[in-house]
Amino acid sequence: MAGAKQPVETAQARLARLLTMVPWLVNRQGIDVEEAARGLGISVPQLESDLNLLFVCGYGNMPDELIDASWEGGKVFLSNAETIAKPLRLGLDEAVSLMVGLQALLSLPGLHERDAAQRALAKLEAAAGSFGQAAASVTVQAADPVDEDLVGRARAAVEAGRRVRLEYLVPGRDESTERDVDPLRVISMDGRIYLEGWCHRAEAMRLFRLDRIEALEVLDVAATPPPAATLRDLAGGIFQPGPDDEVVTLRLDRVARWIVDYYPVEAVRDLGDGMTEVDLRTADTQWLVRLMLRLAGHAVVTAPESLRGEVAAAARAALAAYA
Repeated sequence: MAGAKQPVETAQARLARLLTMVPWLVNRQGIDVEEAARGLGISVPQLESDLNLLFVCGYGNMPDELIDASWEGGKVFLSNAETIAKPLRLGLDEAVSLMVGLQALLSLPGLHERDAAQRALAKLEAAAGSFGQAAASVTVQAADPVDEDLVGRARAAVEAGRRVRLEYLVPGRDESTERDVDPLRVISMDGRIYLEGWCHRAEAMRLFRLDRIEALEVLDVAATPPPAATLRDLAGGIFQPGPDDEVVTLRLDRVARWIVDYYPVEAVRDLGDGMTEVDLRTADTQWLVRLMLRLAGHAVVTAPESLRGEVAAAARAALAAYA
């Protein structure tokens, strides 16, 4: 039907396609772009998007360990990708790391692929033998535990196409808000679970952390998101600033240098003596105030002046609480 919304591709489906695509293209070097798309059963734009993703894939992090994809001139070439077509062989350290990762995955509530993860973990434990005891001694816990029943109701609302009513905690304002949401998906990123949908209160798409949802009611009303309700591209992570957001400048010492890798900063300036200055954009400065307090002097706001004042006031209030 014309205008019908296309189903959202899951990360698992795209991963499966990429694992099939790489050896297929390696054995067809120089294939025409349109012919490759037909052979893989996808569109040319999707093929180009997948090839762009392959640029950051490989068996390591160094440039010579990443796949090199080229499709200029309408011909597709892949290099440094032969190892993906070979059978997977894990070292003991790699196997233990994967087992710990699977344990972390199994600790998430509402996991749809739980059986597959459990089977994979069982096979790794059997293959690792006594060496697998190292993984068993590691305790894995989600950063912010979420009630499994809440996750189940959120997923059920998405699958049934039902609107939900949330009581949602906004930490920056320390208040609980009520809002009706047309849910489109439940996702897990960076150890947290999110509900994404069209918020009728904001009249825009929003991501809601499930550990901040105080109550969730599935309404007997069909979800009717407008055509503008498109899922966020999370390839760049959860935190994605907009062009109209406020520019903030931070000065970091060595301890806080990790901010450069964790947040999408716009500019990085080396000040010498281990000091770095960065610019980033944000629509909500409250999380930055909390971040500055946690870093306890290892990072300071240099601009705007209004935010410097907010951080100073929050620090004085915190110290007064100890007095």
